[in-house]
Amino acid sequence: MKKVLNIIIAGGKTGGHLFPGIAIAQALDRILAPMVEQTNHQVNILFIGTTAPFETQTLEKYGYAHKAIFSKPIKGGNLFSKAFSISIIFISLIQSMVIMKNFKPDFVLGVGGFSSFAIVLAAWIFRIPTAIQEQNAFPGLTNRLLSGFAKTIFTSFKETKGFAHNPKVNYVGNPVRKTESIESEDNLNLNNFDPDKFTLLVTGGSQGATSINTAFMDALELMTDTDKFNIIHQTGISDEAEILQRYSRLKINATTKAFFHNMPQLQEMADLVITRAGAGTISELCIKGLPAILIPFPHAADDHQTYNAKALEEQGAAVMIRDNELTGHALKEKMEDLIENRERLDHMAQMSRRLAMPDADEKIANHILKTKDIKG
Repeated sequence: MKKVLNIIIAGGKTGGHLFPGIAIAQALDRILAPMVEQTNHQVNILFIGTTAPFETQTLEKYGYAHKAIFSKPIKGGNLFSKAFSISIIFISLIQSMVIMKNFKPDFVLGVGGFSSFAIVLAAWIFRIPTAIQEQNAFPGLTNRLLSGFAKTIFTSFKETKGFAHNPKVNYVGNPVRKTESIESEDNLNLNNFDPDKFTLLVTGGSQGATSINTAFMDALELMTDTDKFNIIHQTGISDEAEILQRYSRLKINATTKAFFHNMPQLQEMADLVITRAGAGTISELCIKGLPAILIPFPHAADDHQTYNAKALEEQGAAVMIRDNELTGHALKEKMEDLIENRERLDHMAQMSRRLAMPDADEKIANHILKTKDIKG
């Protein structure tokens, strides 16, 4: 008779929360796969989060079961909005307790996002082993609240604000999905890609970033030697048409798309990345040793992307431009300074790799398994 290990991974909505959870789920599957016949164990993973299309569609692509609960962020809004949010917490807590009774999890992991709060709290009430995983250098409100309930806190940054002296902290890095691609490399259709040219990868995240798109195109207009680059540009849906028109006017054959499913493969082709400073992005850059110009999203909760970018800049692994200081001229100066200084780029790549912790997913997965005396 097979022994089923039931695991709940709670949280999501954004890629920054969801993708680390997927990486940990993949690691659990990977570790247990060769052990099934020996130990007779199998893992049953349930993601619990929101009804956001990005979350549900992504988990469907990766083949993981998913349930949604009612949830709403408490931070921000007027008193009525906050009171309504608190009432939603009671509803989501009841839902979570019903899930605990039916699914009977052996372990619950919160990966951030407001939807993880009630699930981890319900697990604590039922005395089910719990942990939270914090991706950013400045913890989100949900994980700050849950830090008092969770038995273990996994952090991605050595100096995570507010958690530095907490005995529950286990500094492991940020889990990153393996590079298996949903979209094959054969389908990339890279425009006039020359492997001997310097490759720029530009992205504002899954939704794109108008400020980055605009500044980058303005920078290209100020440059006279753009034919020496390969350019791969993820624009986001709202800016795709306009950016394509600007490339056409400049007669530049860039590979431009609203969204690339196989970003890890594209990163491996890049020499310099211009991007936001989300924790998942930073972890992927470090693992691949990629120099970057980081432009933190100015409206991120608690300005956590600026903390993330500073952590890399202080180590010499990246340079930062604040969004309110971002112009075509400023970006052009930064790009040219780095492109013309190969020695500095190599140093940035080296420092970036030193910060990488590529086995974070397996460390967390093994921690989960050891709670049931299963050793990977």
